[in-house]
Amino acid sequence: MRAVLPFLLLLLSFNSWAQTGIIKGRVADGNTNEPIPFANVIIQGTTIGASSDLDGNYEITGVKPDLYNVEVSYLGYKSQVIYEVQVFNNKPAQVDFKLEEDSKTLEVVVVKANPFEKKEESPVSVRTIGVNEIERNPGGNRDISKALQSLPGVASSVAFRNDLIIRGGAPNENRFYLDGIEIPNINHFATQGSSGGPNGLINVNFIREVEFFSGAFPANRGNTLSSVLNFKFKDPRQDRIGGNFTLGSSDAGITIEGPIAPGHSFMFSYRRSYLQFLFQLIGLPFLPTYDDFQLKYKAKINDRNEITVIGLGAIDQFKLNLDDDLDEDQKRLVEILPVNNQWNYALGVNWKNYREKGYSELVVSRNMLNNRAFKYADNIEADTNLILDYTSQEIENKLRFENNWRDKGWKINYGVLYEFARYNNSTFSKITLPDGSTGTIDFSSAVDIHKWGAFGQVSRSFVSGRLLLSLGARVDGNSYSTQMAKTYETFSPRFSISYAINDQFNLNANVGRYFQLPPYTTLGFRNNSGTLVNRDNGLKYIASNHAVLGGEFITQTGLKVSVEGFFKYWENYPFLVRDSISLANLGADFGVIGNDEVRSDNEGRAYGVELLVQQKLWKNFYGILAYTWVRSEFQDFKGDFIPSSWDAQHLISFTGGYKFKRNWEIGLRWRFTGGSPYTPADEETSALIPVWDLNRAAIRDFSQLNGDRLKPAHFLDLRVDKKWFFKKWALNLYLDVQNVYAFRAQQPPSYVLRKDANGNALIDPNDASRYQLDQIENTTGTVLPSFGIIIEI
Repeated sequence: MRAVLPFLLLLLSFNSWAQTGIIKGRVADGNTNEPIPFANVIIQGTTIGASSDLDGNYEITGVKPDLYNVEVSYLGYKSQVIYEVQVFNNKPAQVDFKLEEDSKTLEVVVVKANPFEKKEESPVSVRTIGVNEIERNPGGNRDISKALQSLPGVASSVAFRNDLIIRGGAPNENRFYLDGIEIPNINHFATQGSSGGPNGLINVNFIREVEFFSGAFPANRGNTLSSVLNFKFKDPRQDRIGGNFTLGSSDAGITIEGPIAPGHSFMFSYRRSYLQFLFQLIGLPFLPTYDDFQLKYKAKINDRNEITVIGLGAIDQFKLNLDDDLDEDQKRLVEILPVNNQWNYALGVNWKNYREKGYSELVVSRNMLNNRAFKYADNIEADTNLILDYTSQEIENKLRFENNWRDKGWKINYGVLYEFARYNNSTFSKITLPDGSTGTIDFSSAVDIHKWGAFGQVSRSFVSGRLLLSLGARVDGNSYSTQMAKTYETFSPRFSISYAINDQFNLNANVGRYFQLPPYTTLGFRNNSGTLVNRDNGLKYIASNHAVLGGEFITQTGLKVSVEGFFKYWENYPFLVRDSISLANLGADFGVIGNDEVRSDNEGRAYGVELLVQQKLWKNFYGILAYTWVRSEFQDFKGDFIPSSWDAQHLISFTGGYKFKRNWEIGLRWRFTGGSPYTPADEETSALIPVWDLNRAAIRDFSQLNGDRLKPAHFLDLRVDKKWFFKKWALNLYLDVQNVYAFRAQQPPSYVLRKDANGNALIDPNDASRYQLDQIENTTGTVLPSFGIIIEI
């Protein structure tokens, strides 16, 4: 880095010529993909623009490199704005528009563009995030999960993980789609049975925008209780081969894209982390390494048919730093942490066929996760020291067909799906039992599951487009058990309504019932006798009932003010028999959750209010202010509702920035989270010699589930960008500083052995069966500056 920086500064000291860029693309009917000729495409705030030709293509030349909002309008169609289009000298900015017919066609008007797109089936609880909002997010390290933490209803973890905690729901309640192809996970070192992890897996270079649903899920998106993320990838460039090199705070990556043949193009990326070198240099006791690969292939066969291929893969390796110079805290972590290695991939094909009044999609995909973890006492690999030996695989093969039809104000979507899943698990684990004794879980499991489902949704606009109504339903079933094969028991209706009081004020509402399959770790768990005990216990789909009511005020300058109230009620949540805790309280830590005996009889509820004030890029300023008041409660072993692990109560986030002259940009993000509940330690049981020797840490007292609460936490992140644009390449340098004022967030206290001067553990003088333990304060948080380089060619 020291050698590269002077060279770059010397190169940049030369003045770049006054080069200009190009904005080009295609305007088409979003329902039939037919070209729309003579549409007006303009750069907002200027008189620069162009008209589409007979094939729907347009090209705007002579554009100075910068960020622009591009708007298209055509008689009888809803106008559309694409925000923050980045123009380069060295490659054209590809901006394609898919326009929707408007119910006001007969009035012969050009409908004004709504800066915030509204979907008929989901008029509430939906946000759209553009790629530039992700890239420049302060403290986000170009990670979509961190960018989402700026939105209302999304809780952030003080442990600097990527867990998505949406409206009081657990991190395992989220689903992800890449160009319509479902993938199980978007993070490296993922928690199996959940969805979080420390680093994002999706390369932001592929992303055009992300639709984030925190409620009002459309019927064609199932198996979710808290959120759906639809990633819309940009199409690879068609003019020539190009690429991108990125050097960030944790990894380096390269992206290559370009045409293969007329109508055929590709995009491929590879990233490699270098965290292990940094962690070893500063003496951390664990050394993570990850690689990831990403692919998009797009084939435009003709105006009626197109095929998209998506590939995603990751290799995550985690080993311990066993150097002799570790301090006591580092040694304590090394004693606790297991070695964990994962690899996963997803590969899918989406064939889209357009017709006169709609289009159909056929999606075929396969994904697989392989997870391996082991731990030896004192990290000495001997059979007698084995504490944990865990290997599992999750394999899914999916087929989904859906049809979309739109005519005369009606919009209809329906389809069917089939999946075949295979789950393998080999577990050996020494555990602490509730009575303070120790035991062993030892089993192997292999489970095949056939899944099926059907869905449909009808939407219609009335009153000249001011009233939108949508009614949908879905059913799902599978072959795991007789109980889960009862498809009618998962009937999940949903209804949305939206009314525009005028061009700026809208009232929106949704009610729905949603279902989700428990994690494979729970489905495949066997007791030591080899019985699928959870199947015998009548394991069910988890159900959640939602109700949302909100209002919004929107201006043509990109300002949005919205307020939403929500209520959620969960049924049939798995309840861990051994620990007497709902699975809903787990998922925001490393490892595996749900690999235990459960009962499907736990219930929960969450309710709250969200406020959003958002300004899209306007006069060089952008910003989001979000506030959420939320309560989240689940039943304890007595059936009483108590605060869940996600009951943060107050969430505040402000993210904003300003673009200065000469391509300088500065942004900041400030976050506040109320203190989350946690379960205190069982000090007496933890001090037992066999228990401590096994766990090397305190165990939790689940009879006091979430009985204590952490103090509130707040963080400030800062980012500064500087861009240079040259004839054949572009450069972006950035400085990102997380936790600027070094706030130390409280964590649950830790416990360590009390030792004598020679380092020997002290036995309790009043009870020879117990060690003496000391409680120590536990906080996290430090200033994390990072410098990044992005080169576009």
